[in-house]
Amino acid sequence: MLRLIAAISGIYDAAVGLFLLFGADRMAALFGVAPARPPIFSDLNALFLLAVGAGYYWPWRDPRGARWYLWVMGPGLKGAGAAAFLLDYFVRRQSPASFLLFAASDGTLAVLTLVSLLSSRSEATQPASPLTSGLS
Repeated sequence: MLRLIAAISGIYDAAVGLFLLFGADRMAALFGVAPARPPIFSDLNALFLLAVGAGYYWPWRDPRGARWYLWVMGPGLKGAGAAAFLLDYFVRRQSPASFLLFAASDGTLAVLTLVSLLSSRSEATQPASPLTSGLS
């Protein structure tokens, strides 16, 4: 499950990063906001998302060895991002309701990552049964 979450998260972050890098004005219009000025702000956010997306390669390849990345980027970054979108919307700092889509997607990925990390940890600490360990 961790490998699947790493793949989905990596593709999601890279896709949003590419769309933001090559279509920032269209993305702003889609969400009903003005484009970032100066454009370097959206360019830097795009590069950040591309780097985060590329980083998911390691937990996709080795979910056990790169659990730390999933913890930092899943419950850590995506969870904090979802909370920031919600907080910004509900304290009425001028964020449109369309930004709640990011709260939902980031929040969902954060929760799925957290549940999978906790489940895989408990599975790893369970004693092996004679059937699964090859003993008869």
